[in-house]
Amino acid sequence: MPSEILINSNQREIRVALTENNQVSELFIEHKTNKGIVGNIYLGKVTKILPGMQVAFVDIGMEKAGFLYVGDIDVVDMLGLEDEMDPPPLADETEEPFAGKPGRPNHGIRIQDILQEGQEILVQVAKNPLGTKGARITNYITLPGRYLVYMPTVNHISVSRRIEEEDEKERLRTLLGEIGNPGEGYIVRTAGQDATRADFDSDLKFLHRLWENLKKQSENLSAPHLVYEDLNLIFRSIRDLFTNDTERLVIDSNSDFNKCLEFCSTYLPHLSNKIEQYKDPMPIFDHYGIEMDINRALGRTIWLKSGGYITIDQTEALVAIDVNTGKYVGHSDPEDTILKTNLEAVKETVYQLRLRNIGGIIIVDFIDMAKEESKEMVSNALKQALKPDRSRTRILKISELGLVEMTRKRVRESLAQTLCDPCDYCEGKGYIKGTSTVCYEIIREIQRRGTDNITKKKIDIEMHPTVYDMLFEEESSFLEEIEKQNNIEITFQVNPKLHREKYKIVAS
Repeated sequence: MPSEILINSNQREIRVALTENNQVSELFIEHKTNKGIVGNIYLGKVTKILPGMQVAFVDIGMEKAGFLYVGDIDVVDMLGLEDEMDPPPLADETEEPFAGKPGRPNHGIRIQDILQEGQEILVQVAKNPLGTKGARITNYITLPGRYLVYMPTVNHISVSRRIEEEDEKERLRTLLGEIGNPGEGYIVRTAGQDATRADFDSDLKFLHRLWENLKKQSENLSAPHLVYEDLNLIFRSIRDLFTNDTERLVIDSNSDFNKCLEFCSTYLPHLSNKIEQYKDPMPIFDHYGIEMDINRALGRTIWLKSGGYITIDQTEALVAIDVNTGKYVGHSDPEDTILKTNLEAVKETVYQLRLRNIGGIIIVDFIDMAKEESKEMVSNALKQALKPDRSRTRILKISELGLVEMTRKRVRESLAQTLCDPCDYCEGKGYIKGTSTVCYEIIREIQRRGTDNITKKKIDIEMHPTVYDMLFEEESSFLEEIEKQNNIEITFQVNPKLHREKYKIVAS
């Protein structure tokens, strides 16, 4: 399907929108003060080894140590077992250059036999730090080019899963076997489909030279130290998002436009004529309606054209998506109404997953369907809708409860995590105690202190104005009764700066 890349760039941030059929399908945002580190290569130092979990923590110079699993360590390179080890299994390329890794080989070697605390090790970031977790790192180095992902320490050739023709796959494997270095690994990216030998040659020369420079540089550094920093978001977009269907890239920054032309003339000359500068006075994302899509993507409820709607609730463990008929009542057949709502929800759900970059475990609660053929139609529609998604997904069949369990590869933060902070007022819970609840808490505390012989007979209470109003509107007579029964005097102070759940009680 035809696509475009639209880029809004300024001194503070870079925002990239990938559109398909004139609709935003994916958003990428990079704040220049908080740039992601996926793809960066570090010389790290092992700080702790946990044999029980078979993981190690590696200091790469960040606030939190990186997390290295035993299966992400290249034992062939670390222990020199090349003659004894089979090459690790490789998953097909997932369109996220650093999302995949050579797999978790069942080599049976314990992490404590490979690493020791204080040891220096070359690692690459596979996942940005998320929440309380440090960066996910791997010892298998991957260097992406335009047509290839180069794996200097893995002896394996693979082809993108998005290249489906078997003859083309075989041609590409044979070609890479002829021109690649023996004993090294390559993944042909989707952009490599129908590419010529000359295209791959230029990619290989650049990637081989880059790897040699990285190795030499790392030998003269002390850990922790950044060895290689991946391209910024603009250049990554040119490298990773341009396909044969991409009609153009439009960017609004004059300086970055010139840098794009220079980058393309050096590495991708055939794309230079597809780079355009946006010159309209209206902001580029306003002109193309992308700002509206971003705001919509931060909402909890998304209405469907039929009148139904879906709700998206994101937690740390999983994402729950609920489908409802809403205002859509159909005509005569309830099963038909439910099926149409579910099919419409499938398209919107997949669209929102990509737009919001939602990953991890996802549960979709479709409206219950009585007929097996209806369930099959919804399941097939979901699989079909996910085909253009560049992130790897896995879907289970619709359960008897109408639930679909699926996973989507998570490499970077979701849109909400990038643009939003947890609410300071509710501390991220999504709710606070009701006014009446706080009122009754105060009354119970007064009663406790009133019956306590140690407590003095004057009690001062400081509270939020909303709580104060309710106390005097609904509980003033009860408070007077407490004062008489316990022979105490209660005074109140209003403090609008207090959190609504908080109050201060002082006996004097």
